[in-house]
Amino acid sequence: MNKQQNLFGDPPADESSAWWTLNTDGAAKGNPGPAGAGAILRDPDGTVLAEISRHLGTATNNEAEYFGLIHGLTESLRLGAARLHIRMDSELIVRQIQGQYKVKNERLKTLYDQVMALLRDLKAYDIVHVRREFNAEADALASRAADRR
Repeated sequence: MNKQQNLFGDPPADESSAWWTLNTDGAAKGNPGPAGAGAILRDPDGTVLAEISRHLGTATNNEAEYFGLIHGLTESLRLGAARLHIRMDSELIVRQIQGQYKVKNERLKTLYDQVMALLRDLKAYDIVHVRREFNAEADALASRAADRR
């Protein structure tokens, strides 16, 4: 079950109730092929606190998407995010996390389980599918990482 933000627009009671934003992406040059994960984390003021660009070796597009989310969530928690807006351009991954699609692939199931464990460490989150042009920074970080060998 997703933890959702206050829909009434009440002001934050303290710093731990402020919402951070995480954009993540994954890229594979071939499917499978050389892959990379990318993420960008912003604090509630919009300041970029972390940019992640990690080469993954050989992976599928969907595995790379999950790794982008895992690396982004790990860094978000490390930096103290408690409430997180998550934005991704992978409709499949977003719908799986939301519980709308089942995770049938065993390799993805392992990654899904890791994501769900990380999400439980947050006070609240929402996850939304965005068009690729609204995820350009994370996409560039993932593509750059996939090109590293």
